[in-house]
Amino acid sequence: MALTDVIHDPDSYVAGAPLDALDELREIGDGVHRVREPDGPGYWLVTRHADVRAVLRDASVFSSWLGATQVRDPATPQDLAYVRRMMLNMDPPEHTRLRQPMVRSFTMRAVAQLESRIGGHVAGILERGLEPLVERTVVRSTSDDPGAERTNRVLSLDFAKEIAADLPLLAMADVLGVPAQDRLLMFDWSNRVIGFQDPDYATSASFDPASGSAIAREAWALRPTPDESGRMPDPRTRAGMPDLYAYAHLLATAKRAEPGDDVMSNWLAGGLGEDDPVSVEEFENMFWLFAVAGNETLRNGLPGGMIALLDHPDAQRELRDNPALLDSAVEEMLRWWTPVMVFRRTATRDSVIGATRIAAGDKVVVSFLAANRDPREFEDPAAFRIDRFVDGGSGRHLVFGHGPHLCLGAHLARLQMRTLFSALLAKTTWIEPAGDPVFLRSSFQRGVKRLPVRLR
Repeated sequence: MALTDVIHDPDSYVAGAPLDALDELREIGDGVHRVREPDGPGYWLVTRHADVRAVLRDASVFSSWLGATQVRDPATPQDLAYVRRMMLNMDPPEHTRLRQPMVRSFTMRAVAQLESRIGGHVAGILERGLEPLVERTVVRSTSDDPGAERTNRVLSLDFAKEIAADLPLLAMADVLGVPAQDRLLMFDWSNRVIGFQDPDYATSASFDPASGSAIAREAWALRPTPDESGRMPDPRTRAGMPDLYAYAHLLATAKRAEPGDDVMSNWLAGGLGEDDPVSVEEFENMFWLFAVAGNETLRNGLPGGMIALLDHPDAQRELRDNPALLDSAVEEMLRWWTPVMVFRRTATRDSVIGATRIAAGDKVVVSFLAANRDPREFEDPAAFRIDRFVDGGSGRHLVFGHGPHLCLGAHLARLQMRTLFSALLAKTTWIEPAGDPVFLRSSFQRGVKRLPVRLR
């Protein structure tokens, strides 16, 4: 199989991201390669850090709007027209019109005000997760007392499911003003969208409508069912997520009646309708973006950070000995793992990337994963070094994108990672693998479905 076929095939990611293939492609020629699509026209894959930054920075040449930002083309012109009303799939100035009113809700100062709430969520998650700690006696031989015994509490759990999944859901519920009891509804939506290529996730139904709010039960009734082949409708179409869009409108009605201090209430202050600045399609797409993408990146970034510590015990030991390295360690976890691996642009005119000629209308797919391991930008990029960003420079990695689409939630994601790892390291003396991780079948999201660990 050609290296480019390996990169495109979601099966290649079940055993872990094909890093060796990406490393090889990045060093062949100018690092820009043509990739075949079995069900599409093919695309140019951009692997070098400087080129990825250049593509993301220039929306006038590399458009988010022309073909939207997913590698796979929308199924119909109607589907494309609909997703073009999502902020993620817009170019300036339309993108700026929707983004600017939200910026104030995600500044460092605004996110800092959520710190105590995030801390409360972390405390609750760890209290629930660590509750079944079992005690057992282990012999510790020391030079002073070779026969000394002490009680060591040990817990085995699935970090991805029992610890990492809940925090971004609770945080995004706070941001959107979604009732906490409905957070697993967002979990199902995320699974269906991000896990569309993975049969374990594509029909996710973890939410129990009996435990949710009245609006959740009403929206749940519209949830589509799998067809005779067991497949759900395409979740990147409006028809594929009727329950999500129904919930969005029901929540909006509630927020207009009783506004809160959440992003949803602030954004709806302008109203909806023909004469208002936000159209119905834009509102629905914005809710989709926050409810799905807003939690999914961190949901995989957290277990990715844990895998880094499990794979590098010396780094875990160093971080325990020197907690002041946590900020730098979080940036390195994000760079080393890189949860979102690719995004797409479409060339608006003939152009050149490296030495490769790109024709107007060509799909251009940037690889964040390859760029974040480019030795031209990062010394010894495959190594996990928790002091790599100790003097700053977090903007060098491209986990949160670059240019006009730089992720609004970057500060919130960092806060959640810092808070969780700080509390978890403080409550444990050691964390080690308790089995092999299970990865998402996806060439888009570097997902972790299960991560068994043992906490001491």
